[in-house]
Amino acid sequence: MSNVLLCVGNSMMGDDGAGPLLAEMCAAAPKGDWQVLDGGSAPEREVAAIREMKPECLLIVDATDMGLEPGEIRIVDPDDIAEMFLMTTHNMPLNYLIEQLKEDAGEVIFLGIQPDIVGFYYPMTEKVKAATEVVYQRLEGWVGDGGFERL
Repeated sequence: MSNVLLCVGNSMMGDDGAGPLLAEMCAAAPKGDWQVLDGGSAPEREVAAIREMKPECLLIVDATDMGLEPGEIRIVDPDDIAEMFLMTTHNMPLNYLIEQLKEDAGEVIFLGIQPDIVGFYYPMTEKVKAATEVVYQRLEGWVGDGGFERL
């Protein structure tokens, strides 16, 4: 099975660093059968690599303002991202990126972690660190939506 985990975010922006933190955790101690890419704040740079891999599952993890309590985690339907006007700190809107990759991946799952504080040089909050740990632990043995609720 070929699975790709695309971690998105900016580690210099407080809770927006959830994606890069997840990539660091996976680099230090891989979980499950995932090829991990740290897309940082410009995940579009990874499009060519993902297309080449042709994953069965592409899991995109990013801090996402969904109007929930900080640290809550939800699966967001990729088709709904554009209509939700989700807060993003990235160069390219994620719905555009996902649209580009849908034809190259069997399934695209977008997993959002609700941030609390997103600002330059703020530390990541404990709730978002804990949520990132939850995502990390569920990577091993991932099935379907990984046990996460849908938004």
